[in-house]
Amino acid sequence: MIRVQREDFDLGQEYAAFADQDAGAGAIVAFVGRVRHMADPDQPKSDDNLIRSITLEHYPAMTQKELERIDREAQSRWPITSSLIIHRHGKLFPGDQIVLVLTASPHRDAAFEAAQFLMDWLKTKAPFWKEEETGAGTRWVAAKEKDDDAAKRWK
Repeated sequence: MIRVQREDFDLGQEYAAFADQDAGAGAIVAFVGRVRHMADPDQPKSDDNLIRSITLEHYPAMTQKELERIDREAQSRWPITSSLIIHRHGKLFPGDQIVLVLTASPHRDAAFEAAQFLMDWLKTKAPFWKEEETGAGTRWVAAKEKDDDAAKRWK
């Protein structure tokens, strides 16, 4: 299941509903991505590096179609019995949840690998545009080489 939404999600409620629908799964993996406090965590803490907010923009039909394609790809590669992707858009602040990925499988390895694949591909292939506001001003966030490198292992 795919949901793209402005509103926050409750991890406990989402997990409980997901687990109830797939009671036979031997493993469920959950990943929650959040807005970082620093634009570049490898740089020193400074006002210019502190995130004040991010804004995620997207084209709904394009985004839905691409997330469904990414999800189908995971289901074709691993014996996952179900999956859930929730991705937020709009203006978010440090500590806010951005994304939830849940995967269920009879075995933990498949659930972990499918979740990691989904996150790597969401990070590099999902059509979201992110604008970051810091003390240095506002800028569009470019793709990161380390994210592209992580996604390459799945090709």
